[in-house]
Amino acid sequence: MSQIGKAIRLERIMNRETGKTIIVPMDHGVSLGPVPGLIDMADMVNKVAEGGADAVLGHIGLPLYGHRRYGRDIGLILHLMGSSVLSPDPNDKVMVMTVEEALVIGADAVSVHVNVGAKTDPEMLRVLGEVSRQCMR
Repeated sequence: MSQIGKAIRLERIMNRETGKTIIVPMDHGVSLGPVPGLIDMADMVNKVAEGGADAVLGHIGLPLYGHRRYGRDIGLILHLMGSSVLSPDPNDKVMVMTVEEALVIGADAVSVHVNVGAKTDPEMLRVLGEVSRQCMR
């Protein structure tokens, strides 16, 4: 019975008829700053949903400012790690949200980013393992 929640969330980010998914990443604002086309998150989420995407991927701002309040529903994948091009090491992704926090906000799935070969890749890989364990629970 514990896997039913996972199955339901996976169905929300996939096309049930084809078993395939179109996921539109909208997480660039955290690392790059304001990005034209992503400044009005609600408008862009509406356009992406109307265009046929199955899910969007982003940081906490996506559900806070881009939640779709009408029309066809669209899956939500929250990115748990972030960095900035302004950082001394933009390849060092750090945790900005937990799996539990993502679920409370309404995420159907989560995402982590590991830059293999970066100086901090051991820490990023440790985070990947911990997030994987949390997701299994």
